[in-house]
Amino acid sequence: MKKSVLFPYFFVVLLSTSCAQQPDLGINLPKTLDFTVETVVEGIQNPWGMAFLPDGGILVSEKSGKLILNKSGKNIEIENVPPVYNRGQGGLLDIELHPKYKENGWIYFSYASSDGDDKGGNTAIMRAKLSKNRLVDQQVLYKAVPNSTRGQHFGSRLEFDRKGYLFFSIGERGDRDVNPQDTKRDGGKIYRINDDGSIPKDNPFVGTKGAKTAIYSYGHRNPQGLTLHPETGELWEHEHGPRGGDEINIIQKGKNYGWPVITYGINYSGTKITDATSKPGMEQPIYQWTPSIAPSGMTFVSSSKYPKWKGNLLVGSLSFQYLERLEIQNNKVVYREKLLDGMGRVRNVRQAPDGYIYVGIEGKGIVKLVPK
Repeated sequence: MKKSVLFPYFFVVLLSTSCAQQPDLGINLPKTLDFTVETVVEGIQNPWGMAFLPDGGILVSEKSGKLILNKSGKNIEIENVPPVYNRGQGGLLDIELHPKYKENGWIYFSYASSDGDDKGGNTAIMRAKLSKNRLVDQQVLYKAVPNSTRGQHFGSRLEFDRKGYLFFSIGERGDRDVNPQDTKRDGGKIYRINDDGSIPKDNPFVGTKGAKTAIYSYGHRNPQGLTLHPETGELWEHEHGPRGGDEINIIQKGKNYGWPVITYGINYSGTKITDATSKPGMEQPIYQWTPSIAPSGMTFVSSSKYPKWKGNLLVGSLSFQYLERLEIQNNKVVYREKLLDGMGRVRNVRQAPDGYIYVGIEGKGIVKLVPK
């Protein structure tokens, strides 16, 4: 049964520290939009990814390794899901439909996999088709190496661009001093592949001896947000910093985003990682959060159902348990607002084909924001 809760107003986020090239946002008056919060999918502890099928069903990944199809208000557990390395932040992660899903039926998954010779696991990308509530025709398109028993920083989001390339993120797996700055190693990267797993000929490191040719950008920590800008088609990414320094970046081909050589964050112990927040040849974030909000999931609002929010960016916060709305002007954040305050750890947010915003909340499931 669907449940609705009225949220008549919201409170402004008072955390306004920003990166060096952007002024302090100050305290803004709250901008209100009345809506109800309708529970759509229940019974899922960690709704990491979600995809919206043409027939109205919603596929939801549970980090523990279950894939749930919610259809007509009922949850159906999909069979033949690949085994996942469920440790720490690893498990069954994101889901994305092929842009031509109606024609070819391909569904793409990111997950932590123990395949390989080493102990532990690392992030893998797979595609499969759905037949009679069962995954069939499974094809592993990419598997990061080496495996590690560390439980942190698997990434991992999936996003197709307008040309049909598949982008995905893999975190640096907690090995910050080795992986993110080395293009010969997996981890701490944004990758780009063709829909069948082959490597685009114009990828930036094709032809570089020893390089992982699927890499598109590097110097990342743990990206858990990828989305396309609805007007420019640019790929926007956010990633976890350490203690402070969560970042929003616009991803560009072959660029180095600096981790851990430059950062606005510090170690969890309070000690410095580096004195540098900028360096020639390394990209600056368009925004950074200090204190860290632990961002997860991200989408632009383009739907006419939320006219006052058009062009805004929505980001989930795990640490502070809210959904953040950011107004963007000329690629700069000019206003922030806190939504769904205290509902729980927001794991994902998507704008669905029906134009509504759906939010995955740990311990609750999937909710829909319905304007009054």
